[in-house]
Amino acid sequence: MIVRDFNEITKNEPERVVSDAKWSSVRMLLADDGMGFSFHITFLEAGSEHTFHYKNHFESVYCMQGKGSITDLATGETHEIKPGVMYALNEHDKHTLRAEEELVMACCFNPPVTGNEVHQADGSYALETA
Repeated sequence: MIVRDFNEITKNEPERVVSDAKWSSVRMLLADDGMGFSFHITFLEAGSEHTFHYKNHFESVYCMQGKGSITDLATGETHEIKPGVMYALNEHDKHTLRAEEELVMACCFNPPVTGNEVHQADGSYALETA
């Protein structure tokens, strides 16, 4: 069994807190936990806009707090993001996420991330290999 405390991670495990331009992510589960997915709590700053394209990962995201929108860049379709809304990038969808208010999101990645990834120029993470 794996039990982790978000507050303890943020205080005592800085290697599990990853930040980039106007977002930060607390990595609760990573690839080396052996679960087959990773689980993160991610914060996106109010007023920020992010374009991602996870070509090597599937991602599911649940909004816990805040207000924003997500646009599927292939279709142009935009959806409201608010507490209780989940989206899944089941086709490696290139998207733009906008945070009108600070967004607090629970995210799962498959395959799991290692915690060392950085976004590439195209908005993706490279696929880590063992």
